[in-house]
Amino acid sequence: MTLRPSISFAKFAVPKKGSVFVFAADGGGLGEAAKACDPAGALARAFPVADFSGKFAGSAEVLAPEGTSVDRLVAIGAGKVSALDDNAWLKLGGAVAASLRKATEVAVILDLPELQADGRQAASLAAGILLRSYAFDKYKTRKDKDDGQSDAKAAKPAKVTIHCADPTAAKKAFAGEEAVVDGVLLARDLVNEPANALGPVDFAERVKALEALGVEVEILAEKEMKKLGMGSLLGVAQGSPRGARLVVMRWSGGRAKDAPLAFIGKGVTFDTGGNSMKPASGMEDMKGDMGGAAAVTGLVHALAARKAKANVVGVIGLVENAVDGHAQRPGDIVTSMSGQTIEVLNTDAEGRLVLADALWYTNDRFKPKFMINLATLTGAIMVALGQHYAGLFSNNDELAGRLFSAGQSSQERLWRMPLGPEYDKLIDSKNADMKNIGGRYGGAIIAAQFLQRFVKDTPWAHLDIAGTAMGAPSSEINQSWGSGFGVRLLDRLVRDHYEG
Repeated sequence: MTLRPSISFAKFAVPKKGSVFVFAADGGGLGEAAKACDPAGALARAFPVADFSGKFAGSAEVLAPEGTSVDRLVAIGAGKVSALDDNAWLKLGGAVAASLRKATEVAVILDLPELQADGRQAASLAAGILLRSYAFDKYKTRKDKDDGQSDAKAAKPAKVTIHCADPTAAKKAFAGEEAVVDGVLLARDLVNEPANALGPVDFAERVKALEALGVEVEILAEKEMKKLGMGSLLGVAQGSPRGARLVVMRWSGGRAKDAPLAFIGKGVTFDTGGNSMKPASGMEDMKGDMGGAAAVTGLVHALAARKAKANVVGVIGLVENAVDGHAQRPGDIVTSMSGQTIEVLNTDAEGRLVLADALWYTNDRFKPKFMINLATLTGAIMVALGQHYAGLFSNNDELAGRLFSAGQSSQERLWRMPLGPEYDKLIDSKNADMKNIGGRYGGAIIAAQFLQRFVKDTPWAHLDIAGTAMGAPSSEINQSWGSGFGVRLLDRLVRDHYEG
């Protein structure tokens, strides 16, 4: 797997070796600590040649700079100093990571004119370095021919030292940031895994690792789910020999009397579409149809690792939507745990069937303060919003508003979509209480209306992350196919509004 950089913090000092990164403000201005790393003014001469002006995330470098013993001196543009917020520092960390190359000894001088970066900003910079450094290369057995290494063992992870004004505060802030980063990277790993290595049972076993952080993990197999009446979820799984699992994760960091915050994830570890078979082109991407379950797992990891002061329940429904002689047929009618019957007109509209039982179970058992479900649910949301926003549907304006704000703060952005009785009528069925599709138009809305029938009056939000959890556009902090979308967003929601 990727060699993860190690991060440490130190007071300002002039590095004697390795690669040195400094930051330049808009116009190319350097802070005093940065200037001390370049006594001969090599960067000042290089900037006009490289057409570098300090534009945000731009870079200019000098190899073996005069007057120093370091290997490289790299300037990263910070843009306007007044505009630097936590997300900007996160992205600047990504810019540093993108320029690390094969460096093993790295010093980052966190210094700019008229700015003394605090511990939180240093921690955000460090988090950006880790997020951008991630790559899923677990199954690669050969190095690139031009690598220059004799074997994979010869490579060493970079040691990154961030020089800043208050390293003690930075280290303290980074402990919380690193917990969230680890949650994001866990979610990315899960989404990137091939389906032959990560079926429902395998996924459930991976979740058991959270017990080391103090998370209570409970795994329900088919027998238990059948006894609970989860005919909707089990109907999706019946075409696969790999079984189904419902995994419950509980983090009890709040007061005993506080109702838990509930997060529910769709975990279809591979989706053929069932008898309503998907086209072959692009079907390999359906290994990522468990992006919602991955995000919930990563979130619980993040909250537990940073010891969040909240009671949290994570519930994920894990199935494989395969097709064989036992697979669900279009026209089948199943009975959900709620007692409501569903006419399955399209077996490729399966995620909502999984979530229907998972939502009802969560609400019935835990009586949560709210429920938020995440799912790579519909291609229709990508038609509406593209791949830079996830769809937000909710029955509660306060919850929706807080989610929207958390999305803006974390830059895992959401856009609220409508719900209404006009759409609800489209899933009424002649043969059952409802059907699982509702016609050609408004597919993402219809899916949300379906889910709403399983939440009663509990404040609820549905996040359709089909365009953002897998195959999303590359960014300053993610070059991976699986993005881990939702972990940072929901951690921010909990941090800002629900910790005691």
